[in-house]
Amino acid sequence: MATRNLRHKAKKDDGPVDGATMARLMDELKLAFTAEFRTFAASLESRLDGIQLAVTDHTQRLASVEDGLNTWSGRMVELEARCTAQDEVIGKLKTKLTDVESRSRRSNIRILGLDESLHSDHPSVFFAEILVEIMGKDVLPEPPELDRCHRMLTPKPAPGSRPRAVIARLHRYKIKETIILEARKRRGKLTYKGKPILIFEDYCPEVVEQRARYRDVMGPLYQRGFKPSLQFPARLVIRTKDGTRMHLPSPKDAEDFLKTRPEEAPTPASSLHQIQTR
Repeated sequence: MATRNLRHKAKKDDGPVDGATMARLMDELKLAFTAEFRTFAASLESRLDGIQLAVTDHTQRLASVEDGLNTWSGRMVELEARCTAQDEVIGKLKTKLTDVESRSRRSNIRILGLDESLHSDHPSVFFAEILVEIMGKDVLPEPPELDRCHRMLTPKPAPGSRPRAVIARLHRYKIKETIILEARKRRGKLTYKGKPILIFEDYCPEVVEQRARYRDVMGPLYQRGFKPSLQFPARLVIRTKDGTRMHLPSPKDAEDFLKTRPEEAPTPASSLHQIQTR
């Protein structure tokens, strides 16, 4: 502002300017420039101080955030390790639970195809007599002793729908094994009052799911003469034509095995139906 006033004052002087006047004007101009520079420098310094304070504050806050993140990162690592350990424990507990439930079902059989109209106030006696009619007296000379017997605990189906399975617990395990082995031999041939009947092991849902994974490979394996069988809980074992036993750990291994082996002797369709429904 001061330098602008001096320039305006010099323009008003139309006459010649002597050396003394010029020197005086230069001194005034110098003083004015110096004053303006100091004013600008003071303002800039004030602004820089504010910026420095802001930077310092942000640096402290970032340091605090970084410390917090380091703390949370450490806690996350610890939680991940604990979750991993818990997953292992849960996996072991699930395996044990499946084993315990499977053992509790060892003496059970599951009967499919019995009409919903078949019922009694004494189901253990009633269905034991039905078992004799289904299996024949050459297999069961007398009604087997049943500890418990009931329909599956699901809502009663509508008329004409598939009846619920009957679950029976045999008091003697050897009789249960006799029934299962005979049912496998005569699968597709068991009937009751003209209706087809199927009898299976009563596996827990986890075991049923594991065994179902092999459903698509069992037929092709049997067709090629490898005599597949699922050992408990879901262990696929095959027998080659030369009598060698092989264990295939997964359905994918079974599929890969089929791709690398030529087809062997075909198997009759009736036997194939037996292995597919096993």
